[in-house]
Amino acid sequence: MRLLVSFAALFLSVVLLQLGLGGVAPLDAISGVALGFSTAQIGFLGSAHFFGFFIGCWWAPRLMGDVGHSRAFAAFTAAGTLGILAHMMVVDPYAWALMRLTSGLAVAGCYTIIEAWLQAKVTNETRGRAMGLYRVVDIAGSLGAQLMIGVLEPASYLSYNILALLCCLAIFPLTLSRAEAPEMPDAPRLRPGLAWRLSPLASAGVVVSGITGAAFRMVGPLYGTEVGLRADQIALFLAAYVLGGAFAQYPVGWLADRYDRRWVLIVISVAGAAACAATVLAAGSGTVGVFLAAGFFGFVTLPVYSISTAHAHDYATQMERVELSAALMFLYAVGAIASPLIAALLIDSYGPSAMFLMIALAHIGLILFGLARMRARPTPGSRTPYTYEPRTSFLIGKLLRGRRDR
Repeated sequence: MRLLVSFAALFLSVVLLQLGLGGVAPLDAISGVALGFSTAQIGFLGSAHFFGFFIGCWWAPRLMGDVGHSRAFAAFTAAGTLGILAHMMVVDPYAWALMRLTSGLAVAGCYTIIEAWLQAKVTNETRGRAMGLYRVVDIAGSLGAQLMIGVLEPASYLSYNILALLCCLAIFPLTLSRAEAPEMPDAPRLRPGLAWRLSPLASAGVVVSGITGAAFRMVGPLYGTEVGLRADQIALFLAAYVLGGAFAQYPVGWLADRYDRRWVLIVISVAGAAACAATVLAAGSGTVGVFLAAGFFGFVTLPVYSISTAHAHDYATQMERVELSAALMFLYAVGAIASPLIAALLIDSYGPSAMFLMIALAHIGLILFGLARMRARPTPGSRTPYTYEPRTSFLIGKLLRGRRDR
């Protein structure tokens, strides 16, 4: 309880950020359909978000050094709020893409600052509990953001204003906190080649994770609309995906810590391809079947990132861990930037099931690459503990480094 109270301001800001900025993607997709945007234009919005996210990961540490943590957090939150508010002032898909770029920028910037603050507060004794609480709070906020879509009217000033208010409210807990701001964190060098040198399979795994997660989160509402779900049902569809991924972390982590992680990654990729087929087949089986398929899809695809990062860290030294985490997140962003636009183009050309065909092919490619890598290198002699690794900022490696070393 003392730990929860000490992080209360940070965690409240996380929840409000998730409720505000986390609800923009599905609301944009549903609103785009209502306003007559093309499928490709809606996918382009998702790609713009991840491009802004990547810029924010790089810029945030530098801005913190120039103006301090609180002012930088206020600036990023304001940028996200302005992007949300401007939606119904200029109804144009390309203008919305610029606005979504600011939302991605705000997400990356705010999480970088929150995680820098969290890193300064935790000790080796409290790190595990703090990260557990952080994960629960983040997932709860994400789940709430998906469920909000069921009650927000598409393409409405009121809906976007509600999200903007929640985003704006996130400024207050952190900036008014009496806790002393930490020292400026060092931004890790970005060396994507480090990840590939240590583990080509882990590098491929995080790219596939980016392709999968970005396509489902950004274009999933469009898929739901195409298969006949209402707005409130789309909210449950997305929430089932998040819940499935949350429930998977413990059993998948147990397997990854006891068996060869390459086999676990291959098996879960087989299940991911099967989940794509199940989701497509469930489209005609009623809403309950669609929700169960989405939960299964989240259960077998969301842990791919954490399994891949754990496998990469098995080959890393203590001094390489922070830069490796940043490199893996860069590779995730590579897949995430392109994925929503490609998924939208495929849906536009071949129908809603084409998005899951793209995801299934990505997982099949990962399976084949994993089998090839098992013949190229033996299992590492020592392994780091499996750790749920959020894709939030380049600084997440600093928070997780001590847990992996133990």
